[in-house]
Amino acid sequence: MINNKTINEIIESTDPKESMEYLNNYLAEKQKALAELPDDASELDRAYLKLDIAEALVGVGRAEECWEVARQAFDVFLENEQWEAAVQCCDVLYQSGQPASLSALGQGVWLAVTYPIDPQLSVNMLGYVVDETPGKADGAAIAAITAHYIADMRTEGDTNKSMTFVTNQLLANVAREHSGIKDQEGMNAWMEKLQLLDPAIFLPRLSLVLGAIVPQDQWWFDRDALRERIAD
Repeated sequence: MINNKTINEIIESTDPKESMEYLNNYLAEKQKALAELPDDASELDRAYLKLDIAEALVGVGRAEECWEVARQAFDVFLENEQWEAAVQCCDVLYQSGQPASLSALGQGVWLAVTYPIDPQLSVNMLGYVVDETPGKADGAAIAAITAHYIADMRTEGDTNKSMTFVTNQLLANVAREHSGIKDQEGMNAWMEKLQLLDPAIFLPRLSLVLGAIVPQDQWWFDRDALRERIAD
């Protein structure tokens, strides 16, 4: 699987022709593999290949095709409780720049925060929310503190140090944009004022942010049903 960072590195190559050639070859390879799957292959096997194909399609600028393929894969991953792969699909769907891409982002963030998936992927998704939110809006602060919380809770050792350093910078940038905060004393007061110190407060507020991103009738899954599965 090509992850999104790798795709971006390829696209940003000093030789655009070479990068597109690589991605097109990769796309053809994965499409061939999908076509050659035996009839008794599992839906998950097909879905993982479709995710690879969708990543390549968005890389070569075939956004509408990417959306269709990634959306099909998402449904399979959701049905089979492959949460990380489902979030990867939402990431690709967001990057495709289609009319419902922002909705896909919100749903991917909900899954990325609810389930203990790769923390880097979760942080990336929350970073997109920061990018999409006006600087003066509290939603960016809520997304940034959630990213920092996840980075801290889901990692250890050197990984924890490197990831929390990045999320600290993200939070500091949001504070500067939101309220002109430039020092630690101001940051502490700002976080207290916006109630960003207690996950029992800011995580429910994230749900409100996602509710503003995803219209009520556009959710692709029943959040209450998934919460009940976790409780069981």
